[in-house]
This record gives sequence, structure tokens and C-alpha cells, in this order.
Amino acid sequence: MTNFFFVRHGKTEWNLEGRLQGAHGDSPLLPASYRDITRLANYLKHERLHFQAIYTSPLLRAQTTAVFISENLNQPNLPIYLEKDLREFNLGLMEGKTYQEVEGKYPHEVDAFRYRPDQFQAERIQAESFSQLILRMRRVIVAISQRYPQDSANILVVSHGAALTALMQSLLGTPLKDLRKDGGLANTSLTELATHDQGRTFQKIRWNETSYLGKKLGASDSV
Repeated sequence: MTNFFFVRHGKTEWNLEGRLQGAHGDSPLLPASYRDITRLANYLKHERLHFQAIYTSPLLRAQTTAVFISENLNQPNLPIYLEKDLREFNLGLMEGKTYQEVEGKYPHEVDAFRYRPDQFQAERIQAESFSQLILRMRRVIVAISQRYPQDSANILVVSHGAALTALMQSLLGTPLKDLRKDGGLANTSLTELATHDQGRTFQKIRWNETSYLGKKLGASDSV
């Protein structure tokens, strides 16, 4: 059995501003995010989890989160692998803009992206489609499942809110139209899925766990 622990990166300046980062935008983690990441690492240590590896999106906000988790896990020589296909959605013309700006300029696209993924017409905003994103991310996860087939293998995956929500629901067999049925993901949240058959099927263990953060989350914390 391979256990995947999916982590959304720590909160960034653009998250706080309500600005879409996507696959090409990036901004630094907030100072408070390092405390949140430490709390996550302590939570994982409390559960006495030993990890075989960390796989992370190459975008700086995810890389930084992955490295800081590793530094606080007290697991020497834990490898960190960069996987370009774990990056966030390419959001095309919406990247770098605030939600207020894109809701005014691309109302139908924003509504579909958030609430009706099966109706999202990516080409209208020169973006990546849900099917394209899911295909590239699933390839990575299935390959990892086959790389670590031993019992109780634990893998940390650090990526992005919209991308992880789509990926994980697809791994669970959720139809495209229902990808948002469990809500989105908070910054520095933890979701655990397990596979017993090297990536053919997955089971949900926990979704968007944030209890260890010890704070009330606001609108800018989730996507």
C-alpha cells in the first residue's frame, strides 16, 4: 500500500491579495506561513510517520514549503524531487489578476472554473483544461505508486490548491462535474489518499485537514 500525503503550499502574498498565481505567477510565502508549515511538520511527527520521499511542484511557493517541511521532520537524507507536472493550472489570461478583476472580465469562465468544471472552456482564456491538468498530474502519481509498491510506503506531495483538488478527486473516481463536492483546499492543508493496487484505485483517508494550524481560516486561505 502506498500512502500519499498531499499538501497545499503555504499562504503567499498573492493569496492574501486574492490574486490568481497559476502556473506562471508566483509570490513569496508570508512570514506566518513558516509557522504553519512547522505546525504541519510537528503534526506529522506526532503521528510517527516515516516518509520515503517528497515530491514537489517546481514553483517556488511549493518548493519552499517542501524544503521547510523536510527541515522540520527530522528525517535526515529525505529526498526531495521536483516534478514539473505537479505545477498549478495554467490559467492563461487570468494569471496575475485579482478575483475581482477576472470576475468582471471573464465571468463565465471564472464561474465554470470554480463551480462547474465540466463546463469550463479553457481555450477562451488561453488556459489549460481540467482534462489536460488531470492527465499530466495522474501520470506522476501512478508512476510514484509503482516506484514505491511496498507496504506502508509514505509519500509527501506538495502542490497547489486548484490542481490538487482536481487531481485527488479524479484519483477517487469523482466525475468532472463534481470535482468541488468536498470543497477546496486551505493553505498548508493535508489530504491523505491510499492505493493498494499501485495507482489503479485510491481511497480517501482524510480531506483538507487543518486542525494543527490552531486558527480560524478566512476566505483568502482556501481555493
